[in-house]
Amino acid sequence: MSTGRTNAEIKMQQDYKPKNIEVVAQQYWKEKLTFRAKDQSEKPKYYCLSMFPYPSGKLHMGHVRNYTIGDVLSRYHRMKGFNVMQPMGWDAFGLPAENAALANNVPPAAWTYSNIDVMRTQLQSLGLGVDWSREVTTCKPDYYRWEQWLFTRLFQKGLIYKKTSSVNWDPVDHTVLANEQVIDGRGWRSGALVEKRDIPMYFMRITQYAEELLADLDQLEGWPEQVKTMQRNWIGKSYGVRFAFPYQLDGKQDKLWVYTTRADTIMGVTFVAVAAEHPLATRAAQGNPVLTVFIEECKHGGVAEADIATMEKKGMDTGLKVTHPLTGEQVPVWIGNYVLMGYGEGAVMAVPAHDERDFGFAKKYGLPIKQVIAKGRDDGFGDGSGYGGGTASGVGSEDGSGAGSGGIDTPFAIVRWQEWYGSKVVGVCINSGKYDGLGYTSAVDSIAADLAVKGLGEKKVQFRLRDWGISRQRYWGCPIPIIHCVHCGDVPVPDEQLPVLLPENVTITGAGSPLAKMPEFYETTCPQCGGAAKRETDTMDTFVESSWYYARYTSPGCTTGMVDERAQYWLPVDQYVGGIEHAILHLLYARFFNKLMRDEGLFGETALTSVSQGKEEQTLRPKSVDEPFTNLLTQGMVIAPTFFREGVAGKKLWINPADVDIDTDSRGRPVGAKLRADGQPVVIGGTEKMSKSKNNGVDPQVIIDQYGADTARFFIIFAAPPEQTLEWSDAGVEGAFRFLRRVWNFAYSNKNEIGVYQNRSKQESDESYLKALNNEQRDVYREMHVALKQANFDLQRLQFNTVASACMKILKALEQQMVIVTPDMNTKVVAITKGFSILLRLLSPIAPHITQTLWQELGYGDDILSAPWPEVDEAALVQDEIDLIIQVNGKLRGKLRVAKDADHAMLKQLALTYPSVEKLLAGQAAKKIIVVPGRLINVVI
Repeated sequence: MSTGRTNAEIKMQQDYKPKNIEVVAQQYWKEKLTFRAKDQSEKPKYYCLSMFPYPSGKLHMGHVRNYTIGDVLSRYHRMKGFNVMQPMGWDAFGLPAENAALANNVPPAAWTYSNIDVMRTQLQSLGLGVDWSREVTTCKPDYYRWEQWLFTRLFQKGLIYKKTSSVNWDPVDHTVLANEQVIDGRGWRSGALVEKRDIPMYFMRITQYAEELLADLDQLEGWPEQVKTMQRNWIGKSYGVRFAFPYQLDGKQDKLWVYTTRADTIMGVTFVAVAAEHPLATRAAQGNPVLTVFIEECKHGGVAEADIATMEKKGMDTGLKVTHPLTGEQVPVWIGNYVLMGYGEGAVMAVPAHDERDFGFAKKYGLPIKQVIAKGRDDGFGDGSGYGGGTASGVGSEDGSGAGSGGIDTPFAIVRWQEWYGSKVVGVCINSGKYDGLGYTSAVDSIAADLAVKGLGEKKVQFRLRDWGISRQRYWGCPIPIIHCVHCGDVPVPDEQLPVLLPENVTITGAGSPLAKMPEFYETTCPQCGGAAKRETDTMDTFVESSWYYARYTSPGCTTGMVDERAQYWLPVDQYVGGIEHAILHLLYARFFNKLMRDEGLFGETALTSVSQGKEEQTLRPKSVDEPFTNLLTQGMVIAPTFFREGVAGKKLWINPADVDIDTDSRGRPVGAKLRADGQPVVIGGTEKMSKSKNNGVDPQVIIDQYGADTARFFIIFAAPPEQTLEWSDAGVEGAFRFLRRVWNFAYSNKNEIGVYQNRSKQESDESYLKALNNEQRDVYREMHVALKQANFDLQRLQFNTVASACMKILKALEQQMVIVTPDMNTKVVAITKGFSILLRLLSPIAPHITQTLWQELGYGDDILSAPWPEVDEAALVQDEIDLIIQVNGKLRGKLRVAKDADHAMLKQLALTYPSVEKLLAGQAAKKIIVVPGRLINVVI
């Protein structure tokens, strides 16, 4: 083998020092603009996006996991020949900045920008292949100007409208509270009793897209089924009947409307419940101080569905009655604290025998319970439990129809009721007059038809999804671009006056939005009549900013619109990566915004050819970018052990794991823990999600400083499949570092041999050397390619942890290759050089710094990302010879290498002449020889 380089010419540091090499690698990528995405390319495009972070000031391990997963995908596709874009930005508006401003006496803007600088530096230290020229900061006017622009368009189309809505109101801080900010009925900061208040708010008509949002989930084949199911349930399409209970009040005829998906149970209605804010409740409270007090109590309740589901159900009789639309019976009207005015008509029909909530309410207040559905002859409900329509003493007929007015009184019966009603099985009508014996579909059809004849109802498709209220009575958010004029009403801000700038140098007091106290902000003139007017002081929900940032990345610096023609090339996002906690709202709102932008023609137009009167005509239509994210990966959370001491009044004082020494038994299981500072015991808690509240977070910067970014990245990839929970392990981090040090040590030990190979005469053939490998070398070489083949398969499945495992297997094979004794050193050099090239490229997306450094140091090339992705040598996988186990009477006696295609006769002969078998036979004939193809030969003597 000829060479143009001497051994002495290859110089590299002996020890693996991550800090040294990582700075150099990152500077190389920066100077070469390695990750600057091209907006046009002959290569196929690959847009990889991880959910952008809130700039809280410090990275946590959830960030590291999210962005490392995205970076592995981006680097892999770059080496596979794609034109890759991986951008980054900041979800920079939101309440945490205001809270920090209160705590630190610093304007939210200054706090936010400072945190962005810190976190950008931290992200860059991870070596992420990010195109920073596309950086988006949602609190900057060049970004939120365009969502204000879209707001005005949607407002003019009626897709944004204003109405009063029930919210959580803090009467001390004069602000709306999110559901999670209401703790035990009080404001999280002020401690004041929260009120339910109706205030004017702006809403987006997401319900107008409900059908499309639901149907298009079927297109998302690259999304987890779990996420699609969650969205389907949230959208909640249902088929039911909307009908009315007529009533007369103050000499006037009116109707109380309700909606139900179980119209077959209508004959079992024994009361109706209305919201505390319902007009009937207000009318009933006149002159009734007790009812007035109860209504006020209801108004202090939460408005979140989760709160409604878990709180104690309370009610009060209004004394009013409505008329059952089919029976003509008078039905009492109750106020229920579980009924929300903002959902449907603010009223529900109550069928206690067939609804768990209504059942509990009826039992609490002694209201009638009338069974009107039975499963049929085989259901066994008429078994004496009282469920079969009979009395609690057990008078029930065989078919479940019962004989008495019956109650459901026993615990056993309650269980039976819950099991049956909660199932998908529907029964037949009983105690329902003309509808008796009808199944669900027939009963609903018949009942809906009878209601329609009376003008009191009709079938209706309804969605659980409600329009999106985007108004927030907070400061740190995008100003709503509306001007209120006493003459012209609500007037959108003209394009030439956008953006409506949010003042950044303000003082936060916590008592309401400072914008409402700044005449210099809200005093203005009406764009239509020129008269004095007031600017809207509400800001937008921060979900608005995160709903379209993915599109803005495609058009950095665009000053003519939300996006430009570059969006046509990049959209949709090919791979989106983020936490499962965003499976519903963020992803649903982003899908909604994508459709809004599409319908505004923002994703470009395409020519549509049609034929009219024998002539071809071209019209334009919006480009079909129906969905924003083609593939979705939801990574699992990072968990870690917790430690604490008991404080005053049983309060737990949480201690960071880094400050604790753990005692273990002989098997390595923890048996005790002590605080390092004082040597005193601490309590070992459970293993939970890393969080500030439990003080069990691990600072990524500490890991990077001690072990390097590559170690942090390798551990986070290797420790668990991406969609599963990852348990933090200090030992695992140390193990990742040891592996990377082994990679470095192997390179250093063999640098000269690999360097000689890199500078060989190009006329020399690799194949000739590989053919000269002896059997042992060939087996090890095959092991490398078996591992590579599995890794390539796992990459397609996004199972990166097994790709990391494959890297470890290949390194082990390379180390084995070096200890094999062979008279021809050239074959060994070729095998390890080619094998190490595979290892570096396979490892590169996970640990980019060490692989880039060694790629250059060993002479493979200048930039490992420019190298092709390693391909499996299929010839190496072909085995001409195989090893068979030799047994005598089922006991292992050795291993025999034979030709793969050797026939049974030859295998039997070889087994009989195997030394240990010959010795045991001692000249005797074998009784039987059993051949298991590809596995073993068993000689029975």
